[in-house]
Amino acid sequence: MSSITQNLRKLRKTKGLSQEKLARLADVANNTIVKIEAGKNKNPTLDTLQKIAKTLGVSVDDLIK
Repeated sequence: MSSITQNLRKLRKTKGLSQEKLARLADVANNTIVKIEAGKNKNPTLDTLQKIAKTLGVSVDDLIK
């Protein structure tokens, strides 16, 4: 499992967000969040990562390290 998969799930749960709510707040497709967390999207775009990181209140580095 990649670090982004684990980090995204952990950060999302820490904030008390469902995948659907995170997707809505970050303005990305729900399917995108689902695929990243499932490890099926190993290379999300930088734009997507920036939106998710901003919504979670972390840096992109925190998300991918």
